[in-house]
Amino acid sequence: MLNSNGVRELAYVVKIDNITPIEGYDRVELAHVGGWTIVVGKNEFHTGDLAVYFEIDSKLPEVEPFTNMEFLAKKHYKVKTQKMCKSLSQGLLMSAQNFNGEYYVDGDGTEYLHIKGKSYAEGEFLTADLGVTYAEPGDNKRKAAPADKYKRMAQRHGKLFSRQPYRWLMKRMWGKKLLFLFYGKKRDKRSSWPSYVVKTDEERVENMLWVLSDKSEWIATEKIDGTSTTFTMKRGHGFKKNEFLVCSRNVVFDKPDKKCFYETNVYTEMADKYDVETVLEFLLLAYPEAEWVTIQGETYGSGIQNRNYGLNNHEFAAFNLIMSHTGRWNSVAMYDKLIPLGIPCVPILNPQYVLPDTIDELREYVDSEASKIDGEMKEGIVFRSPDGTRSFKCVSPTYLMKYQ
Repeated sequence: MLNSNGVRELAYVVKIDNITPIEGYDRVELAHVGGWTIVVGKNEFHTGDLAVYFEIDSKLPEVEPFTNMEFLAKKHYKVKTQKMCKSLSQGLLMSAQNFNGEYYVDGDGTEYLHIKGKSYAEGEFLTADLGVTYAEPGDNKRKAAPADKYKRMAQRHGKLFSRQPYRWLMKRMWGKKLLFLFYGKKRDKRSSWPSYVVKTDEERVENMLWVLSDKSEWIATEKIDGTSTTFTMKRGHGFKKNEFLVCSRNVVFDKPDKKCFYETNVYTEMADKYDVETVLEFLLLAYPEAEWVTIQGETYGSGIQNRNYGLNNHEFAAFNLIMSHTGRWNSVAMYDKLIPLGIPCVPILNPQYVLPDTIDELREYVDSEASKIDGEMKEGIVFRSPDGTRSFKCVSPTYLMKYQ
């Protein structure tokens, strides 16, 4: 689930929508949370219960109560998509009692789980509080929200900030601000994520089943399994030059040799391969009313993910063209604009797709055709509204079980 900043949360409080039996199995049953199904112990949960839900791709810390669960240790504390008891299980559910906590209702009738000294209502996040990270180490570098400026300050002065007076001050906001006056590091604006660019991530359909009732037309595009890549240029005025930035999900590579998450900097490699700076310069010339223009997409191929699409090199495919005065372009219009400029785009599967009534039908559609890139299994589909304002993704559980 994405939080208000567009960053994915891996652990949060949910209300269980339904519990259904699993035919042929007496000791387990199926819990339904939005579009997710999770195999749980018989009578462990009931419809309407609050629980802590851990999404797929999570890695749980090796501490209690997780270390008390033998099945988690066997999976190295990673939460993945799997088939259990002939049923699809995606995620993990735990009760407040698992954490020696409790469920309670306040005077206003709001339900809470009290865990480790804090209270959480439905929809509130526990990712950071419980120490949950991504299961794949590389994802923690590429996708995780960057540490705030106070944490970075403490990391830079680790030995000093390990002393008791500094630890005491760091527990208080006024103390953090005081320390920052002396030990804080001013950020180079050029090295900061551009404030006008929205980071790339799509909400999963499992977390927004209500969208299936929207019977307007959607543009269906193939989701490529790679690493998110952003190119942006801000118009310079007067004697200032246009500012060109290359970004991963969280890092701005303002220098070509800046440390990357891979052996080579695949982000600047793509910028050079497709001469993106020249393309953005052209777009700013073609649209003088634009203050900035952004191309976002996926870099994929050899060594980036488990799925290399049969490549021994790296390729890029755009999924967003955004301008300051227009917002995000319609995917078809983006395709028509960027392809002639030498920028590949994600394959458009259906420009007028109408959503089915159930998530099972949507998943069947996702798996119905192979990838347009290499003819093998595709990761999923991203659905975008024609006006470019809304989008979500449906990732194939079959794909996840094979590749992730």
